Amino acid sequence: MAAPERYTRFRDISVSERILNTVFLLTIGLGYLMALANMYYTHQRHDGKAGLSVDDIIISYHGSNDQTRLGTAINGIMEPNLRFKSDKDVILQWIQNGADEPEYNEKIAPILNRDCVVCHTPSINPSLPDLTHYATVSEVAHAGGATIARLVRVSHIHLFGIAFILFFIGKIFLLCDLNVHVKRVAVVIPFAAMLLDVVSWFITKQNSSFAYVVIFSGALMGFSMGLQILLSVYQMWFYSRKNTGS
Repeated sequence: MAAPERYTRFRDISVSERILNTVFLLTIGLGYLMALANMYYTHQRHDGKAGLSVDDIIISYHGSNDQTRLGTAINGIMEPNLRFKSDKDVILQWIQNGADEPEYNEKIAPILNRDCVVCHTPSINPSLPDLTHYATVSEVAHAGGATIARLVRVSHIHLFGIAFILFFIGKIFLLCDLNVHVKRVAVVIPFAAMLLDVVSWFITKQNSSFAYVVIFSGALMGFSMGLQILLSVYQMWFYSRKNTGS
């Protein structure tokens, strides 16, 4: 009779492996908190009000009939980045005048190149609007949300990058002493939430009500990923490592 199959658990790995796994998980956890902070400061005040709200998400992806993304940013989160406060009125007046290219080249491009492109450049931060060319500045200077091209660009980076992170977190989490069926569901949830999040960006562009799905799916992915990290760290160092089966 064949011996029962034995699976590796945290009790079977060395202290060195536990240390490596722990510093990886804690670093990823800290990185995720920084990503949340970046998301907050990137999307807040699109509606002209302090703090991050559903309306900010709607304006980011779906757009607004009476506000432009550049206008709300200049009135809010981007205003402190302007070296001269009078430049705010110059940009807002340009938007009000129709945001045409000749005036952009004469008045707006020098301001943006001096104060904004250090962050708003695709190679530096692909999640932020590109303010390096008139074509991309025009997208956020007119009413409307994120363009399909921008959503595609951010989506492929999001999917590739986070998928690798979730894979390694899941590989470590599988070493926990938990019911095997619980673990199988647990490792799938953050991937499913990530896919739902990305799909809901495109749907929100057409239907603003899906902004709530964006919030829910993002929260679900973060919660499930965080739970895997906490359980893994706990079982590596504080859980009684007796033999509890597969």
